[in-house]
Amino acid sequence: MFKRAKRKVPGLNTSSTADISFMLLILFLVTTSMEVDNGLERTLPPIEKQQKEIQSMVDERLVLRFQILDNNKLLLNNKPIALATVRKTVANFVAPKGKEHIIQLQADSHASYNTYFSLQNEIVAAYNDLRNKRAEQLYGKLYQLCSAEQQEQIADEIPQRISEVYTTENAKTQKGGNQ
Repeated sequence: MFKRAKRKVPGLNTSSTADISFMLLILFLVTTSMEVDNGLERTLPPIEKQQKEIQSMVDERLVLRFQILDNNKLLLNNKPIALATVRKTVANFVAPKGKEHIIQLQADSHASYNTYFSLQNEIVAAYNDLRNKRAEQLYGKLYQLCSAEQQEQIADEIPQRISEVYTTENAKTQKGGNQ
């Protein structure tokens, strides 16, 4: 009978697979886009096991009220204000009052997120300016360069007291703000 000659099956050439996979990785990294989320950094109070709702009376002179209308107009205590003057206004309001102040924000559900975030950024920038000035007075350096204890002391002297007002009327039928 005839015998078949055994032939060796040639192996696959895998020398270029690493190069190909690296090129594919680079291709996907270059062609995909990374969306940056808008957000606000806030430290929330700890959750209490027994939540008690305590109503307290607040002196109107200690409250700075910002309102964003549906057409993205800013109001400060029911008077129009430019976004460019918010930082100085907040700093002048907070500085003499120390811990005894509240900044209240109310945004219409049709106001744009950009206006809301711009207002929040200006308010936080005013707090940062005040904290930097206080750190310079006490320690001769910027707030960010202070130790954790020093930052905590300054944050206790100049706390961020921002209150947001939400209207619940028609909340089930309305959608969020515009981007």
